[in-house]
Amino acid sequence: MIDEIVNEEVLQKAVARAREQNVILPTFAQQRNPSLIPAKIVEHLRGIGLWDIDPRNLFRITWRNEPTPRGGGFNDGNWIEFPSALTGVPARIIGIVGKWFPTGAHKVGAAYGCLVPRLVTGQFDPTSQKAVWPSTGNYCRGGAYDCALLGCPAVAILPEGMSQERFSWLKEIGTDEIIATPGTESNVKEIYDKCWELRRTRGDRVVIFNQFEEFGNAMWHYHMTGGVIQDIFEKFIATGKERLSGYISATGSAGTIAAGDYLRTLHPHLRVVGVEALQCPTLYQFGFGAHRIEGIGDKHIPWIHNVRNTDAVCAVDDEQTMQLLRLFNEPDGRAYLVKQGVPASTVARLDLLGISCICNLVASIKTAKHFEMDERDVIFMPVTDSMELYASRFDEMRAEHGSYTEEKAAAHYARYLLGTQDDHLRELTYQDRKALHNFKYFTWVEQQGKTSEQLRELWEPDFWTELFSEERLAAYDRQIVAFNDAVGLG
Repeated sequence: MIDEIVNEEVLQKAVARAREQNVILPTFAQQRNPSLIPAKIVEHLRGIGLWDIDPRNLFRITWRNEPTPRGGGFNDGNWIEFPSALTGVPARIIGIVGKWFPTGAHKVGAAYGCLVPRLVTGQFDPTSQKAVWPSTGNYCRGGAYDCALLGCPAVAILPEGMSQERFSWLKEIGTDEIIATPGTESNVKEIYDKCWELRRTRGDRVVIFNQFEEFGNAMWHYHMTGGVIQDIFEKFIATGKERLSGYISATGSAGTIAAGDYLRTLHPHLRVVGVEALQCPTLYQFGFGAHRIEGIGDKHIPWIHNVRNTDAVCAVDDEQTMQLLRLFNEPDGRAYLVKQGVPASTVARLDLLGISCICNLVASIKTAKHFEMDERDVIFMPVTDSMELYASRFDEMRAEHGSYTEEKAAAHYARYLLGTQDDHLRELTYQDRKALHNFKYFTWVEQQGKTSEQLRELWEPDFWTELFSEERLAAYDRQIVAFNDAVGLG
């Protein structure tokens, strides 16, 4: 559980730093419902860019930003619906769009959910400690961005094989330290090893915000991601016959999949499906390996993944994902999709999907086919980031496979969209879920300092009910309000 003990001495230092940096913290209620944001802050936002290093951009850590790079206000959320001409299934598949967060990815919200509870309780001193963000990509970017706005030093840790855009951007915003660990997407143990090294060599000069074990990550997605999906469904999708039947989420840190816990409280028959790369099938068959789907699949099960609430696991071939990347973004690929009846307006927005988002789409198609879903069924999935963050990967695909043609587009459309089947999708029994839960032991108890008793606690539904309670979120908001009052910026 999140530690709520208040260190008053450190808290006063954090308050002073926030005052120096002109920082006002948004409450979680304001992130969930931006209409609660004070008018003068909304007016300030109209004069700055979405990615600017301006403390008021903390209020743009929400799914509900207007889709514009500068001066936008707020809306009811951004989403894209994938028509049957694209998916080959009658079920409605809808992605909530993460591009319009600061940094271009939703991980900035998860980072906020981890950092701010520590800040307002005096468990993190921005004047003397560095915030360490271990990640395979977007989370360390989000954490470094939050730290830049708050005026505290950040350490980003990510594998050396991740896309060059990540490293370049971290340098541009002045990240204090950027540490590249060996390997690529699935080399998370190397990241953990570096964190232990920092603990040994720097002691309390660093605070590790490990997204794979920080419950603030899951808590943020439960309320914010789950909440925006429910609002979109109620306001724009449900007319009486539709049913929210599926929530599909790749399991990187297992924060985003926590939205499924929220949605199940309102839709008891919802299927929550965890997704990973077939080349690293840890959930699917306790497997391991390397793959090219950045942001997911890390050869272990995150501490914060409530596997008891996961109904199925789906493994997606990274080759399918990477070839669809070209189909969705190459001019000949897009032209072919329009010929097949996909609306041009939809095709023009396919660059909203980053690599793991394409993986989520494939898994959504597999889920719809496996459970024989029809026109009444609605599946939601997170579109966590966009192609804007993967230009170098696109160039690599061109160099490896040559120019893209209509013939290649036809083959990829037939094989990787219409030809998608429900292979490598496994429904989980009670014993399957218990086995996945127990598998956490080897990472978290043997390697990362957790106890067997803590692991047993995670199996109990009451643990998650308490963690995700509205009362707990409201308590954090009261601490945020008290923090802002002490800062005194109005």
